[in-house]
Amino acid sequence: MSGLPPGATPWLHDLGRAIARHLYRPAYRIRVEGLDRVPRSGPVVLVANHSSMIEPQLIFGMLPRRSVFLVKEELFTSVAGWGLRRIGQVPVRRSAPDRGALLTAVGVLREGGLVAVFPEGSRGAGDVSQAQRGAAWLVRSCGAVVLPVAVRGTLRPPGTRRRLRPTVDLLVGEPFAPAVGPGSAGLAHGTEDIRSRLAALVRALDERRQLREEKA
Repeated sequence: MSGLPPGATPWLHDLGRAIARHLYRPAYRIRVEGLDRVPRSGPVVLVANHSSMIEPQLIFGMLPRRSVFLVKEELFTSVAGWGLRRIGQVPVRRSAPDRGALLTAVGVLREGGLVAVFPEGSRGAGDVSQAQRGAAWLVRSCGAVVLPVAVRGTLRPPGTRRRLRPTVDLLVGEPFAPAVGPGSAGLAHGTEDIRSRLAALVRALDERRQLREEKA
């Protein structure tokens, strides 16, 4: 099993991961912690915070297994869209629940793959103050575990000048199995569980970065 949706080319996916693994190293000092927590097999819904366009590519490259991201459909144009589909990424509408994208993700998960979701829905502060229900719906549909990932350092702090090779941290948390019950109430409860755990991981990473700055 490739762990990829129909139409993807496994060797192109692996090439894309290799490129993404090194793409930002000239511009950033990248620290990665917790890769040993990534389940090497079985269905996984990865959830991550989202501050810039860098996080998806960074996570995609650093993970020790293939991953399928739900990517906003606006990026699937011309050659870029062809390339994204070939490496196994799935276009998703952000304006309304996209059943087609979710069903494609379900197919990947049922084959034991990993699907990555940014539950905030769009770029922002990356503190996960709110979350959409797609991740919880996928968990309920497939019985997948959730893997939280926090990324900090991709945004330039307000009021500061351009930085020379700033440090970007990627922290993988412990996988967990949220209880997502039936109906809308079950989705809401499961979504809040996922949101709160991811937000806590982001806060923990912020604290680590602050301590490192104080000791420097």
